[in-house]
Amino acid sequence: MKCRVPLDAAITVTAFAITAPTVTGAAMPRSHGSRNTEPAPYAFSPCRILAACDTVFSAFPAQPAARNHLPVEVLTISTEAPERHVVDYAASFIKRGRVVGVPTDTFYGLSADPFNLSAIERVFQIKGRAETKALPILVNSIEQAVTLVRDVPDQFLNLAHKLWPGALTMVLKANHRLPLKVTGNSGNVALRWPNSRVITALIEASDGPITGTSANLSGFPSCTNAQQIVKQLGDRLSLILDSGDTGGMLASTIVRLDGEDWSIVREGALSEDEIRRAVEN
Repeated sequence: MKCRVPLDAAITVTAFAITAPTVTGAAMPRSHGSRNTEPAPYAFSPCRILAACDTVFSAFPAQPAARNHLPVEVLTISTEAPERHVVDYAASFIKRGRVVGVPTDTFYGLSADPFNLSAIERVFQIKGRAETKALPILVNSIEQAVTLVRDVPDQFLNLAHKLWPGALTMVLKANHRLPLKVTGNSGNVALRWPNSRVITALIEASDGPITGTSANLSGFPSCTNAQQIVKQLGDRLSLILDSGDTGGMLASTIVRLDGEDWSIVREGALSEDEIRRAVEN
């Protein structure tokens, strides 16, 4: 009979019935008439074997249960002076086609390389987002945004100069550089330059723009801190940059531009009146 008791996730000890040493009186009595001179094995009952196991194993401390997957890595980063080594580390994930949870000036977002189709597919999978919905793109300058647009309306430049960096997302016709998948097969791109030193540094270290869709499951509340992301998406991400609570109450305002015409798609942190004043003045 054998008794198997795990000490931890990697070690298992097996105890077998033990043969007695050749000591006078140690062997169990044999049947009358037996000529066998070898000592008989000790006769342990199952209960005595388990008791013996307990004695041996009591010398080892209890171990936590093994995890089925590695937990998400959460790294603290400063909003005022983002640590360069943390930024570079996160950028290395993005360059390898991974998705990173990052803080912005509104909510936390999911950042990936918008030119990497497998990374874009992963963003949709993580969120459970319909692939007919475009993924917003974050930039760190007006000049960088212009490289992603087919035609640049004067109204875009007007709003960008007045309200960027900030909580304004502008939807325009995408140029051929962007994969159609990023646009939700619409041919339109949603661009934003957040008022965030973390995002500005991360874009620079990643050598290009990054995605900026909110870091939450589709249909669930947006996240203002890393703990909320872990709760919703922890087993779907490899890395989250934690700068504390963003204090965000509203998402960015989305404005669609068609030539010199504009319309509010979603009113958020910037009101329609603020947009109108920027357009008219």
